[in-house]
Amino acid sequence: MEGKSLAELLSSLRANIETVLLGKRESVNLAIASFIAGGHVLLEDVPGTGKTTLARALSSGISGTFRRIQFTSDLLPQDIIGVHILDADRKSFVFSPGPLFANVVLADEINRSNPRAQSALLEAMSERQVTVDNRTYPLPEPFLVIATQNPYEQHGTYPLPESQLDRFNLRLRLSYPDRDSERRLIRENNLLTMRDGIPAAMRPEQVRALRVEVDRVTVHDAIVDYIQRIAAATRRHPAVRLGASPRGAIGLKSTSQALALLSGRDHVTPGDVRRAAIPVLCHRVFPKGDAAGSEAAQAILEEVLSVVPSPL
Repeated sequence: MEGKSLAELLSSLRANIETVLLGKRESVNLAIASFIAGGHVLLEDVPGTGKTTLARALSSGISGTFRRIQFTSDLLPQDIIGVHILDADRKSFVFSPGPLFANVVLADEINRSNPRAQSALLEAMSERQVTVDNRTYPLPEPFLVIATQNPYEQHGTYPLPESQLDRFNLRLRLSYPDRDSERRLIRENNLLTMRDGIPAAMRPEQVRALRVEVDRVTVHDAIVDYIQRIAAATRRHPAVRLGASPRGAIGLKSTSQALALLSGRDHVTPGDVRRAAIPVLCHRVFPKGDAAGSEAAQAILEEVLSVVPSPL
């Protein structure tokens, strides 16, 4: 890793992740882009498509710490963020950190837990800190939450409220691999090797340096106007109950900057914005009535992207 440029580090990270997540280059690019832009990821798909593999690979790829939280109906907030316990020797209470204190946290089947446990993530995702008994503790940096949920299994689940969905920078569906990738996956991998992670491509402090570089990617005024018009169009659409939030528009800009950096450019193009728009905004657009759902939201966004004029 020594002596490599940030572009080479990014390329190595992407290549390493693709060794265990075959045939899903665009999903890998978007996940990395969200990570280096500082945004959390919601993975919504059927079991066995690589959601946990992606989280572990990102953690291994940055030499980071990884924790997995299995969300269940009886999970309590203190099970996630930690508690103060009595130290008999010191005769005082000391903080015992929960599994949230890691670089990459996999919140598995997040919609199986009750709203109280879900809400324990809100401060952590927004502020990179947790508060326990009026004391605040910073989380490791970088910090990423990757949450998973199965959209087709609704029995015994608690759908995430709009305010919590808005904390996720983007939503991805990994879907099944193509035929050739699945054959290679069956031939070259087994359950043990998939759990072993991948070689590290960088260190956590280099991720922090990458985030500085993302902020330096130029976003011209015409691109800012384009992003604003897309967000505003979702709010005016007649089939939409609640459109994209300002946080969503900011996330669209940051993710577009990260995609530009991944492509080796120092400026954002309209293509970067269109590429990021559906993953970043789909879970933030809520259609009316019976049309509610991610498929309907995606159709609305596709329509918005087709009618909002793109800058030259």
